[in-house]
Amino acid sequence: MRYAKVGIVALVLCILATPLAAQAQRQKVHRIGWLLAVPSSSTPTVLAVASFMQTLRDLGYVEGQNLVVHYRYKDRPDQTLSVLAAELVNLPVDVIVTDTSDATRAAQQATKTIPIVMTVSAAPVEQGFVASLARPGGNITGLSMVIPELARKRLELVRDLVPKATRVAVLGPPLTPNSALQWQDTEAAARLLGLTMQRLELQGPSFDFERAFDAASRERADALVLLPDALVAPHSAEIVALAAKRRGLMSYGPSIDDMFVRSAVYVDKILKGAKPGDLPVEQPTKFDLIINMKTAAALGITVPMSILSLAETIR
Repeated sequence: MRYAKVGIVALVLCILATPLAAQAQRQKVHRIGWLLAVPSSSTPTVLAVASFMQTLRDLGYVEGQNLVVHYRYKDRPDQTLSVLAAELVNLPVDVIVTDTSDATRAAQQATKTIPIVMTVSAAPVEQGFVASLARPGGNITGLSMVIPELARKRLELVRDLVPKATRVAVLGPPLTPNSALQWQDTEAAARLLGLTMQRLELQGPSFDFERAFDAASRERADALVLLPDALVAPHSAEIVALAAKRRGLMSYGPSIDDMFVRSAVYVDKILKGAKPGDLPVEQPTKFDLIINMKTAAALGITVPMSILSLAETIR
């Protein structure tokens, strides 16, 4: 009788263990690698990554249960993105998420098989990341931050605010394959609108914003326009402070936070089996307009309600 009881207990344990084992097998743990060209102290990027992670949580991913995230920030000058990318590949991870075109290029050179999702990229076709926006091909997809109409819209806002403006200072990243298209589009838009464009090209790695604003003041620019760039974004607080001091008027560009959020949807699709080469590269749908109202008042500018209603931030 004692042996019979033992056999019954063993049978019950086997029955209980079977569904538990099946459940553990179904609970796959996904591994995401973040490759970031900015330091971990970059507040705007940290906040954008937090928005990305919140979107994944909303989609059912929980760190420590079905998700592991590995971060690789470029915190020191001696670190290289290529080494950081190789570390993620060797872990390995299921998806690599990048914050800039430089990070995307490093990831592309490190792997041809692990999917790569671009949160922010300018001219991904021209840079060789994807074959086309509609059909990327390969292992890279995500979001492009540049659309042809953006440069003209930015300068049209200047014209709407300052009808008599003739000279516009444009502050943007160094000329690279990543930024060349933005500069070309902005120069073409300025010619079309009859504006003289003063080009203020920032030089890294820390960027000399003070010198750039000095140049704009010397040339008596009527307005200052900031071109969007992921490497410049971490300095937004400094730029806004200098703009207020030097009577800069506004900045306009894609919402980086929104692009990080939308990239989480790409990651979700890929983790569920979609091929990155089949997922079209998307363009910005949300834009941030920042207006310095103190400057507007000092210049005697009345900001139309049609523009105020578009503003993300009014200072």
